[in-house]
Amino acid sequence: MSTSDSDGDASVKKRKIPKDVYKAELFRLQTELVKMQEWVKATGTRIVVLFEGRDAAGKGGTIKRVTEYLSPRAVRIAALPAPTERERGQWYFQRYIEHLPARGEIVLFDRSWYNRAGVERVMGFCTPKEHALFLRQCPIFEQMLIDDGIIVRKYWFSVSDDEQLRRFKSRRNDPLRRWKLSPMDLESVYRWEDYSRAKDEMMVHTDLPTSPWIVVESDDKKHARLNMMAHLLAGINYEEVPQPPVELPKRPLIGNYRRPSREVSTYVDDHVSTLFGD
Repeated sequence: MSTSDSDGDASVKKRKIPKDVYKAELFRLQTELVKMQEWVKATGTRIVVLFEGRDAAGKGGTIKRVTEYLSPRAVRIAALPAPTERERGQWYFQRYIEHLPARGEIVLFDRSWYNRAGVERVMGFCTPKEHALFLRQCPIFEQMLIDDGIIVRKYWFSVSDDEQLRRFKSRRNDPLRRWKLSPMDLESVYRWEDYSRAKDEMMVHTDLPTSPWIVVESDDKKHARLNMMAHLLAGINYEEVPQPPVELPKRPLIGNYRRPSREVSTYVDDHVSTLFGD
């Protein structure tokens, strides 16, 4: 029987959402996200959203849908690589601080400082002392962000072991997604229980009233995306910001300008015509 990160019964099959209903609701939520973005810009609000969970839990796909229509100038994705040798000599939270939002910005962390409570803990990339220090400091660090006015939301994407393995196998056979399957992903299959224990310990110390963990059941990716987006929007008291009407200026009269001949420029080959045999 498959097991899940959440306390719910992972064996319960939810009714699949029809494709047209999914697309319509996704677009509605994305429209609301644009409204929230404009409110954030107008009010100078700062928002941090953490996406955590096991490998192949659906974090990346959800982030992609969240940001699809948002401005990269206002909404940034922070997906940090492994720390450099210099960064390993810093205070652990230091390299994450520079990615925090300024006024009028939203930052989505595709994995975050909780790496220390997960992969670093399980794979031995940090010492027990460093892990224990993280669990003590993390609530204090997050409370400092909240006290400074930053809205913090933490989402844990919970996937069953059977579904995770199915997604890994799908990636293995897909040339467009094979790059997502790292040796660390494969190692996580054999360390399922270790990751579960690490996650449970992390929750005990960091699932707090001021910065709670929100579990997103993600065996069904479409359900997970819609549920997460709806929860984020419902938990932030944003308002629609009136936008001034946009009026296109009339095209001015053409003077004596003449466009240079095509021969003086280098154009991209017409690849599309070759598809039709032209």
